Amino acid sequence: MLHHHHATPQAPARVVILGAQGFVGKASSERLAARGVATLPLGRGDLDLLAADAADKLRGLLKPDDALLVIAAKAPCKDTAMLLDNIRMMQAVCTALEAAPVAHVVYVSSDAVYRDSPAPLTEESCAEPGSLHGAMHLAREVMLKSVVKAPLAVLRPSLLYGAADPHNGYGPNRFRRLVAAGEEIALFGEGEERRDHVLIDDVAELIARVLLHRSAGTLNIATGDVHSFRAIAEQTIALAKAPVALRGTPRQGAMPHNGYRPFDPAATRRAFPDFRYTALADGLAKAWRDAAHRS
Repeated sequence: MLHHHHATPQAPARVVILGAQGFVGKASSERLAARGVATLPLGRGDLDLLAADAADKLRGLLKPDDALLVIAAKAPCKDTAMLLDNIRMMQAVCTALEAAPVAHVVYVSSDAVYRDSPAPLTEESCAEPGSLHGAMHLAREVMLKSVVKAPLAVLRPSLLYGAADPHNGYGPNRFRRLVAAGEEIALFGEGEERRDHVLIDDVAELIARVLLHRSAGTLNIATGDVHSFRAIAEQTIALAKAPVALRGTPRQGAMPHNGYRPFDPAATRRAFPDFRYTALADGLAKAWRDAAHRS
């Protein structure tokens, strides 16, 4: 659950963004700039968190009245080498924060920290990850909590989509690119598993609100609606208004998350009563338009 240190929005003196060149980082930087919030966006070229002097460099950049938005990660975390790199990156952040505390810290984690459950997940659900990616994020959350004395917000988004996504992961982002190229969509199994997908614009908006309210606590970023991958593929094909083949394929392993991973978005409604998640159909259409404008 979140609680706000500012009942009404109040811009921080500056937001330092680690991971500013990634999918979430760029969207957040743009949203904060649109709100007139001063930012210091840092990508890997500006600050390599795996470098030996990373902690010292970050310490030199931080000011006491800054807010620090931590998004930088090697993701998705697929093996133990990536896990260790991610821990080292957060170690540099924590070392810098111990020497140069800031006014507010926001960490963008992942819903992968939760154990699978047939019931809708909430912020109180058991954090018992079943993947290296989830274990990585949970460990980094704990690391920050051990050193940050200022308000700390941990945000746990579900699956994200949008035109600028660089990963081309299975789901809306890959489906859109395949359809745009006139190529068939091959589903895992029959695409029957149902998941919660969040438009990147909504993620950036919630991050901005958390920073403006100097919020602390935990918040899942998930719409509360689940859709099958087949339904998403069919909607994407419909947007193209062109015939594209859609077929199932034999599964090579167990269905992720037992095929169903719902969320209860009540905490988002309590924290930001006027906020509404973008419906999937509207979000897919927006991502399609945005991608067309980018090409």
